[in-house]
Amino acid sequence: MAVEASGKVIDAKSIAKQIKNEITAEICRMKDATGKVPGLAVILVCARTDSQTYVRNKNKVCEAVGITSHLPEDCSEEEVLNSIAGFNNDPSVHDILVQLPLPRNMDEEIILNAVSIEKDVDGFHPLNIGRLAMRGREPLFVPCTPKGCIELLHRSGVQIKGKRAVVIGRSNILWYACCSAATGDANMVRGSWMKPDAVVI
Repeated sequence: MAVEASGKVIDAKSIAKQIKNEITAEICRMKDATGKVPGLAVILVCARTDSQTYVRNKNKVCEAVGITSHLPEDCSEEEVLNSIAGFNNDPSVHDILVQLPLPRNMDEEIILNAVSIEKDVDGFHPLNIGRLAMRGREPLFVPCTPKGCIELLHRSGVQIKGKRAVVIGRSNILWYACCSAATGDANMVRGSWMKPDAVVI
């Protein structure tokens, strides 16, 4: 007979607030010392409500912590590539984020590859992915979802070294880079499957 295991609840909202406050303070110090703030260019090319909400939340957080955000909307593939080229050459833009998914008529590989590896904040450039996949190589950027999951575990005092992990999902970025991933399906992983002291994100 299966027994429901108890678990530890990670307060992700509290941790996110703590990280946001740390970033805000760091940006204030940067501004005082150099007169500059980080510049994030966000490119959104779709009418999907979830993507628009996601980008809107990014902009809101960026404004709150002092990051400048640029957002060209409803572009063609050529316009997206031109925008990326412009942001690549703009010294006030330090990071570029192309919101996925892209429309079906656009070549995702070509567009993501056009982002300078030094500004590939999502870590999707093949050189960043390749360095992430190889031991002893440090990527310039790591995809935010797996990095966020690891950060949650570290800040919650969860020791992951030597542990066995289950990864659920199909994402090219997520499945090999993270110890656990949400699928968007409620109750997909049941409490009765969990061993005592298991951590699920």
